[in-house]
Amino acid sequence: MSDTSAAEAPLAGLTVVEISAFIAAPLAGMTLAQLGAEVIRIDPLGGNIDANRWPISDDGTSIYWASLNKGKRSVTLDLRGDEGRCVAVSLIAKAGTVVTNLPARGWLSYERLVADRPDLVMLRLTGSHDGSPEIDYTVNAASGFPIVTGQDERPVNNVVPAWDVIAGLYVANGILSAELVRRASGQGQEITVALSDTMLATVGNLGYIAEVQATGSTRGPLGNGLYGAYGQSFVTSDGRELMVAVISNRHWRSLGEVTGLADKLAMIGPMLDVDLTTEGGRFAARDAIDAVLRPWFAAHTADEAATALSSAGVLNGRFQTFEELVHSDPLCSLENPLFDEIDQPGVGKVLAPRNPLRFGSSPVLPAEPAPQIGEDTTDVLASTLGMSSEDISALGATGVIDS
Repeated sequence: MSDTSAAEAPLAGLTVVEISAFIAAPLAGMTLAQLGAEVIRIDPLGGNIDANRWPISDDGTSIYWASLNKGKRSVTLDLRGDEGRCVAVSLIAKAGTVVTNLPARGWLSYERLVADRPDLVMLRLTGSHDGSPEIDYTVNAASGFPIVTGQDERPVNNVVPAWDVIAGLYVANGILSAELVRRASGQGQEITVALSDTMLATVGNLGYIAEVQATGSTRGPLGNGLYGAYGQSFVTSDGRELMVAVISNRHWRSLGEVTGLADKLAMIGPMLDVDLTTEGGRFAARDAIDAVLRPWFAAHTADEAATALSSAGVLNGRFQTFEELVHSDPLCSLENPLFDEIDQPGVGKVLAPRNPLRFGSSPVLPAEPAPQIGEDTTDVLASTLGMSSEDISALGATGVIDS
């Protein structure tokens, strides 16, 4: 990508300081970096609590950290002492925008930082709105979703840290919204968002809260079934499993035609007194529909079934491992313009996604490796704060930065 293209990226010219750990805030910073912002991550000397988090490469490099910090610049400072904190405050003041999910008090409080930058935009991610600590898995336990995941009412945690991901995107949206306000009015502001509130907002936006209030209850566990419509997973003759989803009458007709079971499926409606032309009717008859369809899938390989269903316009997806996704799925390859191949220090050559947004008049920036922790300290202090080599050496001599 040329310098001209980088200058035309949607967030070119925006500088963000990120002081964070784990998933949500780093994901927000990386999202902004992928859109063209300069994102400077500040960590304590040696890295923050997430610096060595699993998975790790053979030489001990955190693949986790590298994956969430692509395209950023890394600065490490002695944040326990006043001099290191003073440098961090100066970097924040110069950038004008800061994101953190760490306790924002003392030197990192909005009141302290805004004194040096009156139009500061600061976004703080907290655990709960009352300031109590939460992480994705504790928030998820309260969400209700683990109780309806699986085959029965024993709770099943989602291995995807969904609330961290959702919160990270809220954080990025919050920064962009505040930046629009600042550009229009010249005013900065402090924004807060709680991880538990992102969970509650999502539960409410998907109708689960209103469902309980309106009906007195909510859906139970369905395994791989699709609530309120027809969907199910089926085992094929080669032991693979396919997910099939029917969300329109066209899909329903096509499913009957491609399997040759239209007549048998049609018999289910009168037998159970349900209308199979409606999603609710198909949901009510799901067990009978499953029973009619399972022998067809058991008589076909996964490739045969998927090809036939796709040709007929029936929505289907093959369950696959991460290894199969990486090694066999063309969507997860350089055939997909989402991906670049990067050489990540300590990890090796890996596929790295760009930002999935596609702008009609702005370039999509290439994926960039994550920095090694602290590798940009000297350069950032010189280029951003204008420090001389003598001043930077003095910081090294006193242990404020790694010498």
